[in-house]
Amino acid sequence: MLRIGIVLGSVRQGRNAEAVANWTYDFATKRNDDVEYEIVDLANYNLPFLGAALPEAQQEEAQAAIKAWSEKMASFDGYIFVAPEYNHAVGGALKNALDYLNPEVNNKAAGFVGYGSLGGVRAHENLRLILGELQVADVRTAVTFSLMTDFENMSVFKPADYHADNANQMLDQVIAWSTALKTVR
Repeated sequence: MLRIGIVLGSVRQGRNAEAVANWTYDFATKRNDDVEYEIVDLANYNLPFLGAALPEAQQEEAQAAIKAWSEKMASFDGYIFVAPEYNHAVGGALKNALDYLNPEVNNKAAGFVGYGSLGGVRAHENLRLILGELQVADVRTAVTFSLMTDFENMSVFKPADYHADNANQMLDQVIAWSTALKTVR
């Protein structure tokens, strides 16, 4: 059975990522693909900034967080990154978290679910570059939620029905690539 992690790429207070990730999880599990999906909330890992000097009292906790993040991400065959767009790019917390990974994610597949003024597409483009360096194959189809049309007052998530087509295509692609790449790991 494939295991796909749905990664919440925001740690911001009042974030919309939880609602989007929950929608993604519910949508994916209702398909009955014989795939195990799990939501991975980046906010639960409290990762330090890569390379930052830490007081000795915080080093053990930081190492434990890094190890837990690494092990969790290694446990999946593929990923769906729920990535908001901040200032025309992926958020700093997600970029920092990805910088801690390399062999854990090599030869795996990833899809994107984004949100923002343009549906998070610039965050997706940013992630494609980062994941390429990590040897993660990203799929073509993405799900893009607009803050103006899929959120009431830019905070209450009310996605339009037409997103289901892209979600199905993205999931089909992630499953196919994850299955294929499992043979080379």
